[in-house]
Amino acid sequence: MAFGGGHGLAVSLRALRNCAPELDLDITAVVTVGDNGGSSGRLRAERDAQLPPGDLRMALAALADDDPAHQRTVALLQHRFALLGGSAGRAMEADGIPVSAEHGWAGHGRAGGGDPAGRVAGDKGAGGGGPVGGGVAGEESTGGEGTVGGAAGGVAGGGAAGAAKAGWGGVDRQIAFRGGRHDPLAGHAVGNLLLLGLMELLGDPVEALAHAGAMVGAQGRVLPMACHAVGIEADVRGGDPERPDDVVTVRGQHAVAVASGHVEALRIVPAAPPACPPAVAAIAEADWLIFGPGSWYTSVLPHLLVPELAAAIVASPAQRLVTLNLAAENETLGLSVADHLAALHWYLPQLRVDTVLADSKWVGEPDPVHRAAEALGARLILASLAVADGSPKHDPESLGTALVPLLGSDR
Repeated sequence: MAFGGGHGLAVSLRALRNCAPELDLDITAVVTVGDNGGSSGRLRAERDAQLPPGDLRMALAALADDDPAHQRTVALLQHRFALLGGSAGRAMEADGIPVSAEHGWAGHGRAGGGDPAGRVAGDKGAGGGGPVGGGVAGEESTGGEGTVGGAAGGVAGGGAAGAAKAGWGGVDRQIAFRGGRHDPLAGHAVGNLLLLGLMELLGDPVEALAHAGAMVGAQGRVLPMACHAVGIEADVRGGDPERPDDVVTVRGQHAVAVASGHVEALRIVPAAPPACPPAVAAIAEADWLIFGPGSWYTSVLPHLLVPELAAAIVASPAQRLVTLNLAAENETLGLSVADHLAALHWYLPQLRVDTVLADSKWVGEPDPVHRAAEALGARLILASLAVADGSPKHDPESLGTALVPLLGSDR
């Protein structure tokens, strides 16, 4: 079983698929459901979507079969509607907004009227995160909330979202307007709308995900961590640039992901959401539980904050593996590699880990990481996991190669 969300989980799932033929793996992905940015955030706010579909869609795409017919369906699910009058990229660049080739639209504060100094380009493509909000939504992010999150940021940043859900599910409708014309589909991924439709039609997100999985020939199954969407909330010292020594509450997955400062406490809202029953059952039957890579505070740790999931993880007879990130993200700036492991213990003290997998180049000084791994009961394994171009990104093939002897050791 692999736990996470977004790009990090997608890389892990592709790596596991590379292992699957050799080890005869039965893969289950458990996905965070706190996303409130971009298309997912708009669907949460406008349709009261039971679950944000973006990360679920990415997990399905990562597990999809390689045959041309299924890959054509994947391309359809991943297709994002452009603004009226041209492609999304051309339209954005015509307005003077740079486009990130890998992650979508890089955020500026200008579109929502936010502080241009608040522009951020995060791992998932960020909307402008200025203190008063605003910005253009990225791959799965939104400029609808300011750095300090909350409804006030959304209103000050252009007011499109208003006070929707008191800061959860911020919407940046600016991406749906061009030349005075309204385009409600702009920025939405087809797969997000498909999953929303299936959930509404079938009334059961697990059944909806199984149906979508069959459409792409998924080599495994995708489950949400909870039955309903959750909010992510953090106490961040320096989260408000105008008060660098103060601790402020930052609300919303995107706002936490791009917040400057040091995260001192992380919570989900509600504090005890109902866990997805098939996910709880699968944990009890799993041979391996795999955490990371991914955004630590917004994709990895939230699983440990769902009480039923946490209890199942602690009680499971499975071996546990943690794959460490290659570089710090905005939300973990100042956090050492060893601190990432300490955070797992902080939020789930009973958690024991068997193996910590890290890249030999990006891990830095290995001794502190060795000690942090030992504190969790784990051994540290170093391997070459990054892409060949030198950027801090995991290569699914290399990660899969490293996982084969580890996952096969209990067979």
